[in-house]
Amino acid sequence: MSLTFGPDRRTHVYECDCCHAPVERAWNFVHADGAPYAVYFATCYHHRDRDHDAWIDVILGSWGAGSDQWDDHVTFACRVGPVAGQDTPASTLVQAGLAQPDAPVFGRKLDREAALRHPRLPEFWQVSDFVLEHDPLVRGHLYNR
Repeated sequence: MSLTFGPDRRTHVYECDCCHAPVERAWNFVHADGAPYAVYFATCYHHRDRDHDAWIDVILGSWGAGSDQWDDHVTFACRVGPVAGQDTPASTLVQAGLAQPDAPVFGRKLDREAALRHPRLPEFWQVSDFVLEHDPLVRGHLYNR
């Protein structure tokens, strides 16, 4: 499966509620073999008093003409950031959709335990890895590249 970004990538900058540092968010479709496959939201935190990290939500499901086709949507999420004893950031499954308001497009927002058991978990990791490697905001935030 060949992944690419859709043509409508968006970004937004706002202020962190806890420390007033900037928060940057990027979102876009991810296409598989040219067709819409997933949507991601990557939120990059520049905390003043905590580790800099990124939280990535990925929605998998059908992407038809309208919301009536979202009944199979499922949302996974991970936190990517520093981990004790490692030189590079690591990804950890977390509760999905914490930084997103509830909306039908998210379908079922999985917690860590449900995500670990879900049959689409390998697809989530593939999309998450793609975002980490290719979204310029996320890549620059985590890897300074």
